[in-house]
Amino acid sequence: MFSILQIVTAVAGFVITAASGFIFIPFLRKIHFGQTILDIGPKWHKNKQGTPIMGGFMFMAGTLLAVVIGYMLAFAVSGQGAADFAGRLLSEFTASKSRLIQFIAGIMLALLMMFIGFMDDYIKAVKKQNLGLRASQKTFLQLLCAACYLITMYLGGMHTTWLPFVGQVDITSGFGLLFWPVALIFIYGFTNAVNLTDGVDGLATSVTIVVTAFFFAASVLTYHYGYSLLTAALLGALLGFLVWNMHPAKVFMGDTGSMFLGGIVVAFAFAINRPILLFFAGILYFIEALSVVIQVTYYKKTKKRIFKMSPIHHHFEMCGWSENKIVSVFSLVAFIGCFAALLIMQLL
Repeated sequence: MFSILQIVTAVAGFVITAASGFIFIPFLRKIHFGQTILDIGPKWHKNKQGTPIMGGFMFMAGTLLAVVIGYMLAFAVSGQGAADFAGRLLSEFTASKSRLIQFIAGIMLALLMMFIGFMDDYIKAVKKQNLGLRASQKTFLQLLCAACYLITMYLGGMHTTWLPFVGQVDITSGFGLLFWPVALIFIYGFTNAVNLTDGVDGLATSVTIVVTAFFFAASVLTYHYGYSLLTAALLGALLGFLVWNMHPAKVFMGDTGSMFLGGIVVAFAFAINRPILLFFAGILYFIEALSVVIQVTYYKKTKKRIFKMSPIHHHFEMCGWSENKIVSVFSLVAFIGCFAALLIMQLL
């Protein structure tokens, strides 16, 4: 179901995020929270040295404030007969505690992942090096957050998952129990894949705009009213952030932002009970992560490289593609994946 409330929420997310750049970016410059560029990266990235990081706070705040505005408007109009979507939105969580639990769990997953990213960015900014948390520390914290999220989802009533050609599958007994360890790795992997995608001005932002648009459509089609409002808010907020993040970027989202996006995109997939669709809708994230795995594995065995540099967006940079071309082509790939996911969702 489509409503003016979703449009207003998206516009609010855009305005809040875009406007926050006038305050937040100068603040980051003042406290010297800038990016440190490694020597192993493309040489032309050196001119990005000192660009403010932690811009993820901008679209996080824009998203959450826009959702609050959306719900406030829903309360305002529901008593005046404007009614259909507002009424369904407000009754969704009162009628189903599991929907409320899962909604809150999704937001908390994104915020907890964001906090891990913030710690990583903070260490980088303070030590002035492009190294943050140790890989083992980050992995432990991410898996812990993912495990807590899955436990909450189970307690909140997630006892089945949807598979193409099969439909709903029980995940509380028998072979269905394999879902949970696979889901744990799934959340960890895709969250980090979104993080890997953030390496070119506007890339992670643009790709996630496409993916969020898909999940907006999916939440509407599956009658997840709360998540349709949340995806609308994020969509607007990311468009507002792109004003500052497009090439040449005035601010980077940092791990603060990319980890938030990784957590919330995963939450969208679980919220509509179709996490498997993220393999299609998130195909670009998957390609980015796979390129790193292939590069590292092949190098360890042969001491040679398949790609000029990984993740794969850097390979195309080294081949002479402009950052804008990479963003455009990769966003198109993401769109094709999202379109495929929508067809699978509707036809299978």
